[in-house]
Amino acid sequence: MTDITLAPDTPVGDIAARLPGAAEVFRRAGISFCCGASAGLAEAAEKAGVALPALTAELQALIDNAGRDAPTETSALIDHILSRYHDTHREELGWLIGLADRVEMVHGDHDEAPLGLTEALIALRDDLESHMAKEETVLFPAILQGGGAMLAGPIRIMRAEHEDTAELLRRIEHVTHGLTLPAGACGSWTALYTGLRKLCDDVVAHIHLEEEVLFPRVLAS
Repeated sequence: MTDITLAPDTPVGDIAARLPGAAEVFRRAGISFCCGASAGLAEAAEKAGVALPALTAELQALIDNAGRDAPTETSALIDHILSRYHDTHREELGWLIGLADRVEMVHGDHDEAPLGLTEALIALRDDLESHMAKEETVLFPAILQGGGAMLAGPIRIMRAEHEDTAELLRRIEHVTHGLTLPAGACGSWTALYTGLRKLCDDVVAHIHLEEEVLFPRVLAS
């Protein structure tokens, strides 16, 4: 169960970065949550012409379901994070960076071209690779050896790095205009945004699983 609150003044950017599925809810509602999106939930809903109770109910349903299927054994949870997220991020970022570069090259003169996307994805790849390597070589082995409360410091560092990752996701959202395809977008552009939507949602789910399930479990042991 996540500790995300849905108070009227909770910034939508914070919710999108921490709650799996929230980004897609906001996209459908026409609510921006990219760089500089500091508007509270109530203000954002009003600007978008969305009923706050309905929006809150949809987000609450996501909260209720978040982390429900996480493995109960810590070792199994770590294996799940490694296979479902670490391996997947590496694979998907490889081809998404190439595809983004192609779209920018071909459609760079289009008003809605995602200029700067390739650079943002490279930054995300480097950020995640550094973070995941620390988990794979240091943090996860220590957890499996029963580090418990002694891991409070390393976990604090991992949480700070999650904030950096969330900022990169906002940057991607910004340069892609909320992952909104222009009319008549080609197949490559469409495939790029479809892949980006999955990648961004996966990264949020990955962070959530560590922040709300793995780390609290370790610190309580």
